[in-house]
Amino acid sequence: MTTTRVILNFPWTSSEKLKGDYFQDTGVTDAVMKIARKELREDKTIREQSLEQLREWLQKNGDVECVRTDDLFLLRFLRTKKFSVPMAQQMILKYLNFRKVFTHLIHTLDFMSPSVLKLLDGGYIFPSPIRDKHGRRIIVGFANHFNPAEHNSSDMARLHFITYETLIEDPANQICGLVHIGDFKGISTAHVACWNPTDFLRMMKWGEQSIPMRNKEVHLVNVPSTVKYIIEGAKSMVSKKMKERLQVHVTVPDLCRKVDPACLPKELGGTMPMAEMIELWKMELAAKRNLVLSSANMRILSDRGIISRNGTDRNNNSNSLGMETITGSFRKLEVD
Repeated sequence: MTTTRVILNFPWTSSEKLKGDYFQDTGVTDAVMKIARKELREDKTIREQSLEQLREWLQKNGDVECVRTDDLFLLRFLRTKKFSVPMAQQMILKYLNFRKVFTHLIHTLDFMSPSVLKLLDGGYIFPSPIRDKHGRRIIVGFANHFNPAEHNSSDMARLHFITYETLIEDPANQICGLVHIGDFKGISTAHVACWNPTDFLRMMKWGEQSIPMRNKEVHLVNVPSTVKYIIEGAKSMVSKKMKERLQVHVTVPDLCRKVDPACLPKELGGTMPMAEMIELWKMELAAKRNLVLSSANMRILSDRGIISRNGTDRNNNSNSLGMETITGSFRKLEVD
């Protein structure tokens, strides 16, 4: 396998970096920094002031401990929230609470764990090394590469979270955002039955609020009619913005009309074989492995500072209409 044919860069950028302190401070190209200024209102002054405010807040906050205070970690929240410091603070709390509540699912975020590595090697989920014309990484998932007889929901959740954690350690991904593609060909009742409906609901409800990623597009393809019930239920858990960014395609050619095939694996209409993409991704995972593992030391001691979207309740309340929708969808799938 040749691992040098693809460089993780933008097809639309030159090698010219920003002049002065900008590149040194951010580690990104001129083209990426232009996106940051236009979409996130980011410049050196805002960045430095916001980082200082977040660090001061963390230092005084007795509800958290051992939270990373390096620029790259804090910037993932500031960039997701377009440098609103109060919103970034809330997302940090929700992120820590997410990791605490789902410890049973996302413990040991090590891609070298045997069950996780097997799932990765099998091609369940991985990002393409080729960025699209907007500089975004494309995360590809194949449902039929998850064998419910060999893996459980924890293996699935851990590999997803490891993927996201590793990608958002890259400042270009924090700024440009990510595109998600899910191929549901071959999905069965057993795939869905491996999930507890309560865990599934909370993951869907909290994920958008808690995981600091700029999710620009979501594309689903080969979706069987039975799974559409689950998708409709899940859509009730996310924001209007995310609903508008979700597209369902009937066939792979339909998908390729919306996503540049050059960014896709050969198995989805691209040119680079999936196995080669996975090997390149494992090199990235290895480079960031210790950093991802070190984040396990972070703790939230109390969720009292968390404010939900309605401004009153904490985000650990799952007694909602959404639960009924999701649970009903699971049951309908089981009897179809």
